[in-house]
Amino acid sequence: MIDKARFVRFVLVGILNTAFGFGAYAALIYLGAPVWAALIGGNVAGILFNFFTTGAMVFSEVSLSRLPRFASVYLFCYLSNYLAIKALLSLHLNAIESQALISPVVAVMSFVLMSRWVFARKLA
Repeated sequence: MIDKARFVRFVLVGILNTAFGFGAYAALIYLGAPVWAALIGGNVAGILFNFFTTGAMVFSEVSLSRLPRFASVYLFCYLSNYLAIKALLSLHLNAIESQALISPVVAVMSFVLMSRWVFARKLA
């Protein structure tokens, strides 16, 4: 069962994390980085920032031993999101509609994976 208060914190911290990632990307573009480098830099900075904000504000845990699992959940969610969008595009939905349909599912999937695998009380 999903802890509703924790999920609300997860969504609110997600908004903060999105703003940070976008800001890092925009700053790198402003500093003259090529788009590919700004995307990589923004994503790396975002994952690190997100690990600490999500860990501290949502799960009260920021042990660096959890960072590889955290990054792997991000990668899994990204790939799942991408594959789902590709499937919906083949059904003639556009990219925006597809992402709008998929986002809630990916958010719940991310929360469940974070709470049960990354930030579970005991690291296996």
